[in-house]
Amino acid sequence: MAFETLAAADGVGRKSLADTAYERLRDRLVMLDIKPGDLLNDDQLAKELDVGRTPVREALKRLELDRLVITYPRRGTFATRVEVTDLAFISEIRAQLEPLAAARAARMASASTKAHLREVMTAVEAFDVNRASVVETLRLDASVHQGIYAAAANPHLEDVLIRYDNLATRIWCMVLDRLPDLEHHVREHLDLLRAVIEGDEDKAAELARVHVSGFEQAVRQALFAA
Repeated sequence: MAFETLAAADGVGRKSLADTAYERLRDRLVMLDIKPGDLLNDDQLAKELDVGRTPVREALKRLELDRLVITYPRRGTFATRVEVTDLAFISEIRAQLEPLAAARAARMASASTKAHLREVMTAVEAFDVNRASVVETLRLDASVHQGIYAAAANPHLEDVLIRYDNLATRIWCMVLDRLPDLEHHVREHLDLLRAVIEGDEDKAAELARVHVSGFEQAVRQALFAA
């Protein structure tokens, strides 16, 4: 889940207008503020983002690579739909790569990175799931996953995982209010973060695998119970 208004931590002042447009639109698409199937109008988006049409068009090209939008000739660009079959495909990839990233993070994390992960742990411990909004919950989840991806110190792996985490987040966003044990999902991040901080590669990998599996199972139950 790339979030926080995912742009905030990156230093917007150093970014191009296209980068800023991309990140703001990405957040809206991932959070389903722009609904699956919605038509994306260049002029309207440019006005909303207070940028020109060219940065918006560049952003939309990047978002198509992320599978968050799709362009049809003579019809326009639309937010991609969220299909149940997507869950299995996305989970299959994450089940392989999330444990890899977690194990690598446990092996590679520097002292400063571990200090950051401890801050994330503190935020998770203090988080009140029952009083939090959907956006706050998703941002917290993103901060955990993206903290681990960054700690893995492999920019190519990080890029791929952020992309698939965003797609998973869209699905999660659809059912978040129907998940029976959301607090457990949030709290189990603590053991994963602790394993990474302590440098336990095997445990970190296993906890990441269980987390992805549990996510898929919980979402399926929520989808088919609806």
